[in-house]
Amino acid sequence: MLIGTHVRLEPLSHEHIAGLAAASAADPSLYTWSAVPQGTDDVAAYVDAALALQNVGDTMAFATVRAGDGAIIGSTRFFNIERWAWPQGHARQGRELIDGCEIGYSWLTRSAIRSAANTEAKFLMLRNAFETWQVLRVCFHTDARNERSRRALARIGGRFEGILRAHRLAADATARDSARFSIVADEWPRVRDDLQQRLTV
Repeated sequence: MLIGTHVRLEPLSHEHIAGLAAASAADPSLYTWSAVPQGTDDVAAYVDAALALQNVGDTMAFATVRAGDGAIIGSTRFFNIERWAWPQGHARQGRELIDGCEIGYSWLTRSAIRSAANTEAKFLMLRNAFETWQVLRVCFHTDARNERSRRALARIGGRFEGILRAHRLAADATARDSARFSIVADEWPRVRDDLQQRLTV
């Protein structure tokens, strides 16, 4: 569990299904560019799929919970968790470190939009990635048409790398162009300080 002042990220489980269904139902229009499940059955399938990937070590999924009242307000996850084949004798070889990962599948309910929830959730995940896992890179992808998400990724310190064409299946069942952002280890101290300042304002 990753715990902050405004939110905590609880390891995703079947106990979160009802709360996630209520959170996503509050305003489905928010999710034009994101595949956010609607209804208890879809949410249950979403949780099952995330846990299946987690069981093979590719994913670590969370329910986003508001600290003040314990309400489930969304979900997020680490995925594409990478362990590189470092050569014998390298300082990272044999240390069971994670070398890179992606943060995504992130969505919030209407009441959490423009709150501190997204900033703190990303801060908690990035701190875990860079300071606990000692990753070298965290990347993010969003539908290239999703201007709100692109602005949010830039605001938390993600550096725009470019557009990956026909990269993933989009929420509207088209071949999605993805805008790619990343933060690398050398940038983390600056990003961390900026996020901490934003959270204290």
